[in-house]
Amino acid sequence: MSAITDLDLAELSAAVATKQLSPVEITRAFLQRIEALNPRLNAFITVAAEQALDQARAQEAEMQAGRLRGPLQGLPIGHKDLYATKDLPTTGGSRILEGQVPEQNATVVERLLEAGMITLGKLNTHEFAYGPTGVHSAAGPSRNPWDLERITAGSSGGSGGAVAAGLVPVASGSDTGGSIRMPAACCGVTGLKPTYGRVSRAGILPLCWTMDHAGPLACSARDAALILQATAGHDPRDAASAVKPVPDYLAALTGSLAGLKIGVPRRYFFDQAQEAVVRRVEEALAVLADQGAQLVEVEIPYIEHAQLAALPIYLAEATAFHEDWLGDKADLYTDQVRSFLELGEHLLAKDYLHAQRYRTLLGQSMAAVFTEVDLLATPGLAITATPLAEEMVSIRGQEVPVFGALLRNTEPFDQTGLPALVVPCGFAEGLPVSLQLAGRAFDEETVLRAGDAYQRVTDWHQQRPKL
Repeated sequence: MSAITDLDLAELSAAVATKQLSPVEITRAFLQRIEALNPRLNAFITVAAEQALDQARAQEAEMQAGRLRGPLQGLPIGHKDLYATKDLPTTGGSRILEGQVPEQNATVVERLLEAGMITLGKLNTHEFAYGPTGVHSAAGPSRNPWDLERITAGSSGGSGGAVAAGLVPVASGSDTGGSIRMPAACCGVTGLKPTYGRVSRAGILPLCWTMDHAGPLACSARDAALILQATAGHDPRDAASAVKPVPDYLAALTGSLAGLKIGVPRRYFFDQAQEAVVRRVEEALAVLADQGAQLVEVEIPYIEHAQLAALPIYLAEATAFHEDWLGDKADLYTDQVRSFLELGEHLLAKDYLHAQRYRTLLGQSMAAVFTEVDLLATPGLAITATPLAEEMVSIRGQEVPVFGALLRNTEPFDQTGLPALVVPCGFAEGLPVSLQLAGRAFDEETVLRAGDAYQRVTDWHQQRPKL
């Protein structure tokens, strides 16, 4: 058997089920790897070693007594430090909440505990999730395990780095402009943003109420499906939670793409991406076609305004949430986040309303496209991970801001609330590149099916950085 920390969630689950490994063995192995590597990666803000071992012993005793909870029982997870954890600090990567311990778990945390998962600790995040690089955190920047001088991207940067480095087999994240998919792409792991309302955000510190999503960063699409199965479903604690039945996501992973029609929107998503990124994605598209998918060129009207329209929504909703702290604790924010919050105070109501009207228009455009195709396929990101201090990046001979380049391909699916998955599809100059697959609302089954089918015939998701 491979080293314990090289195994993905599904492999660990099988090893526990056949009694090749115990929850305590698995937990100790990952805690030892965290101890060895986290000082270099800065992925975990808080490590809950004793609590995790206590949980592992309790799950092991339950299993020995025949009380079985399902495929996640006895397996470890790390939670982004936006997720409320009753027994652990939840700081949002900010000095403002330093040392704060919530009285109640986030719904996702609670559901995964009920499934028998073991919490290893809390993962670094761009302060209050308000940025795409993962650099601006009270705990310092997360570092990319493929190159320690490059960003993990954010805001779930600790989650992406931890999964890629084998500190944990799966981690929770949140996605408002791409904050699950950007670090997944930069760190070479799989990241799933479910449909808006599919997974509860109750107990997760908000950035932008109308665009926040909760989802996993994992080693594979199959592992993401395992986590989605345990966390999806209505929650009265979240006003936006959808009252919809939860399908069997694992049953959807048939390995077949026959009959699937995949739209390829080259304008906007491809034409402003680095050429090396596009080459890797084109190769991935060829793999999908070889598996039986039909590729169709599509056009998404109004997509070019997506980034411009997202900004007023972030600014307005984030500043509204932070209003009290901004009044009496402004000096405790990192400079970058404080500047965004202060800018939100000058936003006009009409700008916010126009941005929301655009979201409706973009949603209608995408809905029309999805009458013709089953999925959309794009580069996960337009760029690869940039150096930590860089604010500009070169794309096709032009210098553009890193912030905008990171967000470009992910934001439209937060604005429309559609499910989107990124999977690794190669490397450019030693750095991971990813393919993004997006689907119709509440059709995570097809999104995961395509991602899993791709990963069955490629091994990019099994590549690990040398640390």
